[in-house]
Amino acid sequence: MATRRRWPVARLLGLLLVASVGVFSGSELTFTLEPSDIIAVQEQPLMLHCQVDGIPPITTQWRRNGKLLLEGPGCAMFANGSLLISHFQKTKLDGSSDEGDYECMAQNPIGLLVSRKARLQAATMAEFHVQPQPVRAEEAGVARFQCQVRGLPEPLISWEKDGRPVDTQGGRYTLLPTGVLQIGGLSLDDSGVYHCVAHNSAGIRRSAGARLTVTGSKASVYKEPTIVVGPENLTLTVHQTAILECVATGYPQPIVSWSRLDGRPIGVEGIQVLGNGNLMISDVGVQHSGIYVCAANKPGTRVRRTAQGRLVVQAPAKFVQPPQSIARPVGTTAVFTCLAQGEPLPQLTWLKNGQILEPGGHVKLRNNNSTLTIYSIGQADEAMYQCIAENSAGSDQASAHLAVLWADGLPGAPRGVQAQALSPTAIRVSWREPSQVTQDIIGYVLHIRKTADSLDMEYQEAVGKSMLQQVLSDLQPSTSYTFYVKAYTSRGASKPSDTAVESTLGEVPAPPSLHTRVVEGSTVQAVWEPSGKMGQPQGFKLFYRRLPSATFTGPLTFGRNITQCNITQLEPAFVYELKLLAFNQHGDGNATMRFVSLKEAVEKSVLDPPCDCLKDEQSKASTTGIIVGIHIGVTCIIFCVLFLMFGYRGRLMMCKTMQEQLATPPEVRSDALEPPTYHGSLSLNGAVPEPNGAIPDKTGMDSNELGRVFPRDSLNQTHMMAGAQVSHTPDETQISMLPLEDFSLAEESESKFGESLEEASDPYGQPEEG
Repeated sequence: MATRRRWPVARLLGLLLVASVGVFSGSELTFTLEPSDIIAVQEQPLMLHCQVDGIPPITTQWRRNGKLLLEGPGCAMFANGSLLISHFQKTKLDGSSDEGDYECMAQNPIGLLVSRKARLQAATMAEFHVQPQPVRAEEAGVARFQCQVRGLPEPLISWEKDGRPVDTQGGRYTLLPTGVLQIGGLSLDDSGVYHCVAHNSAGIRRSAGARLTVTGSKASVYKEPTIVVGPENLTLTVHQTAILECVATGYPQPIVSWSRLDGRPIGVEGIQVLGNGNLMISDVGVQHSGIYVCAANKPGTRVRRTAQGRLVVQAPAKFVQPPQSIARPVGTTAVFTCLAQGEPLPQLTWLKNGQILEPGGHVKLRNNNSTLTIYSIGQADEAMYQCIAENSAGSDQASAHLAVLWADGLPGAPRGVQAQALSPTAIRVSWREPSQVTQDIIGYVLHIRKTADSLDMEYQEAVGKSMLQQVLSDLQPSTSYTFYVKAYTSRGASKPSDTAVESTLGEVPAPPSLHTRVVEGSTVQAVWEPSGKMGQPQGFKLFYRRLPSATFTGPLTFGRNITQCNITQLEPAFVYELKLLAFNQHGDGNATMRFVSLKEAVEKSVLDPPCDCLKDEQSKASTTGIIVGIHIGVTCIIFCVLFLMFGYRGRLMMCKTMQEQLATPPEVRSDALEPPTYHGSLSLNGAVPEPNGAIPDKTGMDSNELGRVFPRDSLNQTHMMAGAQVSHTPDETQISMLPLEDFSLAEESESKFGESLEEASDPYGQPEEG
């Protein structure tokens, strides 16, 4: 379904603003210099600068921590907007402080602006929270001293040995900007007491001493590479300097290298190696964020040790698209856009004449506060609007002015607004001219929204003054819409007209897909599938006709769940046309047409030879015989093993005879062997012995015939083996004997294993039918 776009009104309102934009094209009110963060020294003077340009007269004021700052003995405000604090005090006698967040406020007849926040802090120097520790190292090794102290501004660190400054400009001494002192290639002369000295504008502080003891050389003894100190996790702001430390020991001296864990190159611009492996990145940017890996490699081998640290670079908020000043007639809509970037992502806040703007009513904030929309603007909405972008790395502000064009003699509201649905996606809206001041009208703006949506989801379409109607397309089916109209002149807009509400028509189903095939020369099978587009079908209608007839037979009506139909008793050797359509409560959809030639189907059936049904039946019978044979063979084997396990003796009918009987199809066996009868009414697979022990059948085979077929020696040998299986050549038959007195137990065993035998003998894992 098409999505309704938001129609711009720029082509209409542009005519309205030509005359008025020139008035506001200059600088209404802007900051040319805003206050910056300052670290102040106790009892010293300081200046916070603020300069503003705009339409006079302009007045400036200052706020500290959100409260208005008044002039006094230690605070003076200059005419250019700057603020002088003559004697900075962190803590005054009354308990107050000059520290805090300062804002400069500027105001003129256009509106009021607030500058970015400037943080004022006192210079401090705290105690050392990390003191240097004693070090014991071998000659030609590496020694490292560290100290840390908090202060504002950041204290500068230097080192003393035995009360004298250490020259760290070159040679074996490396002083990192973090205050770490590294001494490489130690000698006995490096032994002594080392002190850390920190100084800034607040004063100087000296740490406790730490002794370095250098022992005799053991450099000739091989030592694995070891990273004594690896890089720490750092969070910095852009343009600062990053120091990633890496101190490695071992013999021979390891080679230190750096890489990024993500595989990206470190680069060369602003990159410097300090000492024997420390990485310094000057003027860091957001692109330098990542995980850095320090590797200590044994020369000439692949032996290496690694350590890693994460560098996070933050960027203060910076505007990509600041809001622009605009002029809008009363009753129209004003939109301000404010886009900012930074790391982390800045939060946006809007101010109106220096006060936080709370959305609600006709004021809406969207897209994470990047878009400010003011609907149906009035005189009270004229003001200076500011966008404040702020994150942990800093803040920025940008401003814009909204001028509301207001004039007497505006036209009245358009009359008689009516809406009429034309289709599932179109509605025509019409209206009549206002009853007054119609000569200055330059056009109309039609306001549209879904009735169920909120007011901020409204969109507009501009219409020329000679057009008193508009057809809106690309709407959604079965949806209610609300409309009203405003008339525009070069001085502003009229009041809105009365609203009209109308719903689009319902949507009929899309044409279904249709497939056909000829069955038996006089029947056509039609198979269809509904389309997933447009409305849902409630059923289907099928028509057909024999060409060249112009009249269709039908419709044949089917429910929505029926998807096929056979059209029978058609005339062969003719061409038929089928027509299928889907319908619902909104009407019939478009039809799908298909042509079917029964003549071609008849000719094809004559040319194609019929199937060899007899051959197929023989193939099926052959396959059935093979399966039955497999069943019989497996059954015989299982019975033989069962009888051998229980040690029964006696006679058992010949396996070969049983196979032949069971393998013979039922129609062949109808006149074959009939089951004889055993003494005691016992039967086994249908064979029953006569009183003389012979096994007669209709073919006249008795025990004598059995003896001729199977020599008595073979029978006696089988009987003597008491049920043991006898091996013969492939042409001979294997026979097992079972005594008559044990037939009852054998029959019971057979019944117990009957089901398992059928499962084992069925190669398809299903019971055998028949």
